[in-house]
Amino acid sequence: MSPPSQAGEHALRRTRREFLWQSGLGFGTAALAQLLGTEGLLAADGAGLHPRPGHFAGRARSVILLLQGGGPSHVDLFDPKPELQKRDGQKHPRPLEVLQPGSDMNRLMASPFKFRRHGHCGMDFSELLPHLGGVADDLCMVRSAFSDNNNHPQATRCLLSGKIFPGRPTLGAWVSYALGTESQELPAFVVLRDPEGQGVVSYWDNGWLPALYRGTEIQSRGAAVLNLHPRTPVPAGVRRNTLDALAALNEERRRLYPRESDLEARIRNYELAARMQVGAEKLLDLSREPAAVRKLYGLDDRTTAEFGTRCLMARRLVEAGVRFVQVLNPAASWDHHSQIKEGLAQMCPKVDRPSAALIRDLKQRGLLESTIVIWTGEFGRLPITQGGTGRDHNRHGFTVLLAGGGFKAGYTHGATDEFGYQAVDKPVSCPSLLATLLHQLGLDHKRLAYRHHGREETLTDAPVSGARVLAELLANPSKV
Repeated sequence: MSPPSQAGEHALRRTRREFLWQSGLGFGTAALAQLLGTEGLLAADGAGLHPRPGHFAGRARSVILLLQGGGPSHVDLFDPKPELQKRDGQKHPRPLEVLQPGSDMNRLMASPFKFRRHGHCGMDFSELLPHLGGVADDLCMVRSAFSDNNNHPQATRCLLSGKIFPGRPTLGAWVSYALGTESQELPAFVVLRDPEGQGVVSYWDNGWLPALYRGTEIQSRGAAVLNLHPRTPVPAGVRRNTLDALAALNEERRRLYPRESDLEARIRNYELAARMQVGAEKLLDLSREPAAVRKLYGLDDRTTAEFGTRCLMARRLVEAGVRFVQVLNPAASWDHHSQIKEGLAQMCPKVDRPSAALIRDLKQRGLLESTIVIWTGEFGRLPITQGGTGRDHNRHGFTVLLAGGGFKAGYTHGATDEFGYQAVDKPVSCPSLLATLLHQLGLDHKRLAYRHHGREETLTDAPVSGARVLAELLANPSKV
């Protein structure tokens, strides 16, 4: 048989494309990027996603970030202030930084919620968070965190990338770039967001790192992996027949052009990627979990089911070797500029039980020591009222919860002032928090760098930011 004409060649390529599309093989970038990266075809440095050692032996192998977007009110949840309760309605002694109108009266507003101490360590939690209080002895509570900006996008970028500017790699991207992944069937960096929420892609951006290290969204409702199945359901056997026909076309192409191997290699890569993603779908099928575990996470309760599903998926992902999992809060926000009493009473039950369940579950499986769990928003709220019922943003002081990964358990670090406005004792900047997280993963934040526009860029921008590893947060500070 003679080689096909140019028209025949075009028809053959179109048929291939149609088969790939109709067979449901346009299955996103996650597994394919993983595969190509493993072969050194994507990453600019050729490192791919093979597991790699850090700069030194780290206590942790993976991270789960429970990102509470909107700014949870620390003075209502984690940081009780007797003076604030005592001086409710009085003016704050000095003007405070505010973002939105309605706070210009500068009136202090007491928390409407009671606090009590939990665990042997006596850690304070609001009555709204009894389950997190129940794991107090496993938590490291940082009460003195602060941010560089008072607006949501900039503050979140500061928390995740060390600076407020867009276009920088986030923590998850840096970790996967530095360490690769222990799973060759899943992405290194996975993002689980609320199906009803609007994800902000810059919060899991790779920036100027190779695209291989960008966060990959996996759904927590419906099919876990996007675009795995055909858009239109087909009868049993049709998909297999389609793939067989595609294989026959590929074989014919190979016979006609025996020296043209790239196309066949790529198609085989797609087929392997498909098998990888089928494996991921099975891994994330939570119906395989025992009833007791599903109940622990609150999957049987409408209030906790959505966030509980993502927390349980996060545990399964790190158990399978995923390096970094970023879990976003429910679609409802912590951004309570008004009606904060009602808003917190609705929001807290959605995340309290699943968050604590994740820590308990990791611990009972022996995974907590090797997994860092972070529970935090991008900033806190002001001690003064906004409009009589709410609180405005507060970048000067907020609370971060850490568990596992060698962080000191049952420990409360730092403090804000008597009203909860500003971190005054052992303040913790976002770059220093990031430096400490990297350290626990076996990474030196000053040495982990990537050349961009002629400059060696780092996550913490050391030494400009003044970032340091916070030895006082660690169970074994002598190793810093």
